[in-house]
Amino acid sequence: MKAKILRRALNFWLPFLGSGISIKHISDDYQDIQVEMKLRWYNKTSLKTHFGGGMYAMVDPFYLVMLLNILGDQYVVWDKSAHIQFISPGLGTISARFQLSDEQIDEIRKVTDAGNTFLPVYDIDIVGEHGQRIASVKKQLYIRKKKD
Repeated sequence: MKAKILRRALNFWLPFLGSGISIKHISDDYQDIQVEMKLRWYNKTSLKTHFGGGMYAMVDPFYLVMLLNILGDQYVVWDKSAHIQFISPGLGTISARFQLSDEQIDEIRKVTDAGNTFLPVYDIDIVGEHGQRIASVKKQLYIRKKKD
């Protein structure tokens, strides 16, 4: 699927729409995605900060989506685990960026072409309007080549 079409579709996907999550950019090669979430009356806690579940939802699917589009349908890509650490209160607009290098993609292909499962861990920072870290997320994926 073309990146522009996917970006539009995800921006109207009800879980994102209802949480105030907005996909700002998906590069044509799927190696760079930028996401943000504005603080609204419907996505904040009684403490007037971002809801932690919304912050996790903001970062949950993107490495999986990127790799499914980069590697194609001959690969199995699943989420394996995740850990989120909240660092400071989320106020205002928060954002996250997801990037994959050519070297990371080559490593995935090299390991899985040999018949092995690859379990990469990706670090994601959720940042505030002034670049301060709001939360840190570690996502582990399960990647393998489909069996014939």
